[in-house]
Amino acid sequence: MPRVLIRIGALLAAIALLSGSWSATADQRSEALEPFTGYLMAHFTGEHSNGEQIYFAHSRDGLHWNDLNDGAPVLLSTVGTRGVRDPALVRSPGGDRYWIIATDLRIANGITFDDAATKGSKSLVVWESTDLVNWSEPRLLNVAGDIPDAGDAWAPEAIYNPATNDYVLYWATNATLNGVKKHRIYYVRTTDFRTITSPVLYIDRDAGRGIIDTQIIESPSSVGGYRYYRASADGHITVEGSNSILGSWTTIGNLSHMGISNGTGGGNVVEGPMWVQFNDRDEWALWLDQYATGSGYMPITSTNLGSTRNFTTITDYSLGGTRKRHGSVLNLTAAEESRVLAKWGTTTPTNRIQSYNFQDRHVRHYNFDVRVDPTVSPVQDAQFRVVPGLAGTGTVSFQSVNFPGYYLRHSDFDFVLAYNDGTDLFKADATFEQVAGLASSDWKSFRSYNFPDRYIRHYNFQLRLDPITDAIARADATFRLTS
Repeated sequence: MPRVLIRIGALLAAIALLSGSWSATADQRSEALEPFTGYLMAHFTGEHSNGEQIYFAHSRDGLHWNDLNDGAPVLLSTVGTRGVRDPALVRSPGGDRYWIIATDLRIANGITFDDAATKGSKSLVVWESTDLVNWSEPRLLNVAGDIPDAGDAWAPEAIYNPATNDYVLYWATNATLNGVKKHRIYYVRTTDFRTITSPVLYIDRDAGRGIIDTQIIESPSSVGGYRYYRASADGHITVEGSNSILGSWTTIGNLSHMGISNGTGGGNVVEGPMWVQFNDRDEWALWLDQYATGSGYMPITSTNLGSTRNFTTITDYSLGGTRKRHGSVLNLTAAEESRVLAKWGTTTPTNRIQSYNFQDRHVRHYNFDVRVDPTVSPVQDAQFRVVPGLAGTGTVSFQSVNFPGYYLRHSDFDFVLAYNDGTDLFKADATFEQVAGLASSDWKSFRSYNFPDRYIRHYNFQLRLDPITDAIARADATFRLTS
């Protein structure tokens, strides 16, 4: 959310939040007026099995990023396609409400991009929060259902519009207009991301040129001559300026002189333009996803967006351990940053799980099966983060280090490494009570949360969940957590 809107958030909240669905308290308004101290990025990581979910990363300077939640997803979609891409973070003017809106699409389900574009979801996935850390269950918002011949709803963004006292929610839909089927940008207006106006065509490029990824940022001081700037992937990366979100826009230029395009100009082919204004100065970064080479996001920076010739490339940046795909960045106040880091910023130590009666062996996953092996390679296959139990307090769960979001769980009393699908059954199957070792009180055993008469044990070096009835079984069910 642009900084000028945050600064006037208290006034807007006091006089004009007409929807009646939410209001800002005095404390929340004062928080929203605080200086920004950090940055939060929401993103997805790719088309692998857990990549199309919501991930968070944090930065102090807007250029060097650290993965939050140990690199695992922070939110899982359980609606629609059960996957999300292209998340956008939205803050209310008063700083008392936040939304994440995202594309309802999961390529990992086996759908092709062509099918997803012609017969995909016409809805977006929405989460809502009052504090950035406690989020509602996801819900679907049908934005493209009233667009004739609509095939999808991709890459959503939203920006608060003070001219109309609501949000302009915009996205790309592949539909036929004037005999030409292609992606164009449409918008609706909303106050609560539940009730929306009818969709209206927002951006349509000439001839058969489609446009998918568009993101708008506000220049609080109109540096460069415009109050708003937008960058779009339309064959080039086109930058435009305007003094009104829903008014006329002027083309400023593209990045072809830098050898950067969205395909039409060749060179470094990128997508997913993502704006960030630096907290302490009138300077902007435009992050571009180098998807064609799989190289991830790169930033270019400018202190004057009035000309694309003002952009420069930089090399002093880092993106953390996970690949960042099309997302958005929210500038954080100190209070927001503190809450986010308290929730997801602590790095959980890694552990190995050593067998009591075969002390040269450790629990490891191999092709998502779980067993105890000596000399594990790669070593990360035998490394886990012992985290608070997914299903109950005072319990533990074991998250894989090299497959963040995957946990040890029992299935038909056999153990597998599986992706957390968010269901109650998964949480129960992946949760254990840590007790004194059945064969030695100096070690540990792990009782099942949902089958409390059974324990984790190895049998023929395979990990199982079994009742423990004799001395051999007690030794098989005894382990030690090591570094």
